Amino acid sequence: MALTRDFRETVLARAQKDRAFRQAMLTEAVNELLTGDLEAGKAMLRDYINATITFDRLAAALDKPSKSLQRMLGPRGNPTAENIFALIKTLQRTERVHLRVNTAKKAA
Repeated sequence: MALTRDFRETVLARAQKDRAFRQAMLTEAVNELLTGDLEAGKAMLRDYINATITFDRLAAALDKPSKSLQRMLGPRGNPTAENIFALIKTLQRTERVHLRVNTAKKAA
């Protein structure tokens, strides 16, 4: 049987060379948070951060310890709105994108 690449390695490799993929990762993470799925949103943000800026660089940008950010986005983490929005603002600036919310009617 052929060996396959680890999923995280595959995501990291694609994120490093595909800007649209990185933007989609960030957008989907924020969408999960907005729909109320905090666990999925945090997990997706962790994957995005690991594949792009890294926790150490994000920590420096936010002037917070890297371990605190990792715990905040961990399975038992409970980030405050202030922390999560500061994190998203920094990620948008790093990725050079501006995310915005659009309203949509629910299907009947």
